[in-house]
Amino acid sequence: MMKKIFAAAGLLAASLFAGAQEFRAPAYPLITHDPYFSIWSATDELAASPTRHWTGTSQSLLGLLRVDGKIYRFMGEKEKRYNTIVPAGDELNYTASYTETAPSADWMKPGFDDASWKKGQAPFGDNEGICKTIWRSRDIWTRRKVTINDLTFSKLLLKLQHDDDVEVFINGELAYAYKGFAGKFTYLPLSGTVLSKLKTGENLLAVHVTNTGGGAWLDAGLVDEVKDPADPEILVAQQESVSLNATQTKYKFTCGGIALEATFTSPLLLNNLDLLARPVTYLATSVKSTDGADHSVQLYLGVSTDLAVNLPVQEVSATSYKSGGLQILKAGTVEQPILKKKGDDVRIDWGYVYVAAAANPAINLKQNISEDMQGSKAFFGAGSSVAKGKHLLLNTSWDWGKVGFAARQQVVMLGYDDLESIQYFGTNLKPWWKKGPNATMEAQLAAAHTSYSSVIAKCVAFNKKMRDDAVKAGGENYARLCELAYRQSVAAHKLVKSPQGDLLFLSKENFSNGSINTVDITYPSAPMYLVYNPDLLKGMMNGIFYYSESGKWKKPFAAHDLGTYPLANGQTYGEDMPVEESGNMLILAAAITKVEKNTAYAAKHWNTLSVWADYLSKEGFDPANQLCTDDFAGHLARNANLSVKAIVALGGYAQMAAQLGKKDVAEKYQALAAGMVKKWMELADDGDHYSLTFEGKGTWSQKYNLVWDKLLGTNLFPATVYQKEIDYYLTRQNGFGLPLDSRRTYTKSDWILWTSALTDDRAKFDALIQPVYRFATETPSRVPLSDWHETTDGKMVGFQARSVVGGYFIKMLEAKLKK
Repeated sequence: MMKKIFAAAGLLAASLFAGAQEFRAPAYPLITHDPYFSIWSATDELAASPTRHWTGTSQSLLGLLRVDGKIYRFMGEKEKRYNTIVPAGDELNYTASYTETAPSADWMKPGFDDASWKKGQAPFGDNEGICKTIWRSRDIWTRRKVTINDLTFSKLLLKLQHDDDVEVFINGELAYAYKGFAGKFTYLPLSGTVLSKLKTGENLLAVHVTNTGGGAWLDAGLVDEVKDPADPEILVAQQESVSLNATQTKYKFTCGGIALEATFTSPLLLNNLDLLARPVTYLATSVKSTDGADHSVQLYLGVSTDLAVNLPVQEVSATSYKSGGLQILKAGTVEQPILKKKGDDVRIDWGYVYVAAAANPAINLKQNISEDMQGSKAFFGAGSSVAKGKHLLLNTSWDWGKVGFAARQQVVMLGYDDLESIQYFGTNLKPWWKKGPNATMEAQLAAAHTSYSSVIAKCVAFNKKMRDDAVKAGGENYARLCELAYRQSVAAHKLVKSPQGDLLFLSKENFSNGSINTVDITYPSAPMYLVYNPDLLKGMMNGIFYYSESGKWKKPFAAHDLGTYPLANGQTYGEDMPVEESGNMLILAAAITKVEKNTAYAAKHWNTLSVWADYLSKEGFDPANQLCTDDFAGHLARNANLSVKAIVALGGYAQMAAQLGKKDVAEKYQALAAGMVKKWMELADDGDHYSLTFEGKGTWSQKYNLVWDKLLGTNLFPATVYQKEIDYYLTRQNGFGLPLDSRRTYTKSDWILWTSALTDDRAKFDALIQPVYRFATETPSRVPLSDWHETTDGKMVGFQARSVVGGYFIKMLEAKLKK
């Protein structure tokens, strides 16, 4: 029976990609479920680099195919490995002498007297959840005496993480200096002069860091790079193609006389919350002969236990067992510090990673656990059923025997049980799928296994419909952008249920500051969820409403966030964005009302919406000096685009009031918004366009907030405003897109997509979209899609893997609303 299921699923998957044209992605999604379980390939060829978590930290998946005794590597690459000489703080909370007061010029010399300095444990910094010694002043100087017993090294490296400017001295000799920061450990070669200063016995490692702004961090050690012997038995598979669509990434390889296909499917179907929340990705492999001969074929998959750690030095425990007809490998940290860490460049180190496949004696399916092995040893090395250590491998292999023209298939499932996902105002919340005390990951894996064929069929249908709808709405290149954005946007959220019973779909601000449930992340993400399931947009808003309605947030405008991921205990961003966030919440409530064609959600939160509308009526039109969602651009007073947001938000509020039968309220706010438009057009007028700030002659900005006036049908602004702006934007484009405004040449691609939807002229729309498509397919920044990039050279400026690319679906939302 299972052979028939897999064969049918294989035909469905093949039809899915039929006729699809390839294009180069910045990075290719492999496993995409939530901010912690998210693995990507950052190179065009799957075997050209180690697979990585979206943060860039290696989380290795290794794939080997043996054909007639020859071994081909089709996935992953050898990672650099290091032996510790002097441990950094990730391995040992070492003690160092430190001062925050400028010492004398010889502070880095071995003979300097530091008896008056304080003592503290590493790492040093301002992150209370991770740092052992809190440092918040501008400068810190540390001195650490270390013992080195053997000076025989393969390649000695300085292991360093710093924020910001750093100077490192070894035995008084300058070893490294850099202005800037390193958000994770870097491994830096040491000069011959520095190496000559080392001696057997006691040495001095001295570090000075200056915090020029933002976070603070200091941690250092020494490591020796392991020189792996060459493995001539390993060949690299010839990659023939890679294709991606909404839910799948598919690779094709040639390995001798065998064609290999490997397809990753993360079935993120937004209209099926139980399936969406199931943290299981399928890796389907298929082989067949290409030369008319039968070949002996075996496949190996190695999954690093680094998927379950924040840092690879953390000790893990792994086991192999059987459950419900599945062979399962499971691994997690020994410590299990559930919800103990928060922050941006942080990976999960609690819960368990799983590798599962159907027990099948016919193909001699084997699983075991081993120490790191990355060569031909993977096929021949011995393993165990239980292991404890660091950087282990979960090994799965099988033997297809003789393979001819008839395709042979095997499916492996990769899953993650995070046990408890989010802390929400002091209460730890379990993942959505854990609906009772008997809910287990084994049951989730079993359900994923038995429903494989039907799940793939649903993915096939969704992928095709999404692509067809996107092509109809905006053309081929627009459709590819949507396909690229889909899994990334979903995987930047976590689905849970609040103690009050509300659905919560909580975002993480990936590589922008790590905030959880940020309102100005929800706002640009919204179009995709309005198209496919408005309940998920409500899940992004429910926590913000609760924050105000519970009395925990007492200000007369909406909060910016609920905390720092994964702790949603209250706003942690250092500054409010009152007009920005209140306007966002009002607009999105109006959008939900329009899409659902009922006022239930607006009615439920009407009192809160009314408080925010009242605030905008007083403070929204001519905004004071404050931040907006583009906070990286700095504070701005009299921001014309922010004023648009307030005006459209008030129009949306009036629209909801009318639908709720509140005639007086509707008339009052409709008249107020209409009057604001007239004043806006006068104050922002700059001849052939409208300015960045009121009366800011010679400036301009994208007025992307205008799109909601069009989509909601509030029609407050004349169509001539849209037309004038679009025509002006077309004169300001660079090779990789339209700049955000006249201050800099960088841009936000989600806002360009919104701006492009202001026009109904397809040629003008295409002219605005094409540079964004060029950025996505040509950027030299090989990371999950960045939404903040330079329009001159296509390089990312910051941000990656964020949910805001759900905003690319704005043109599809417009098409839906027109129906």
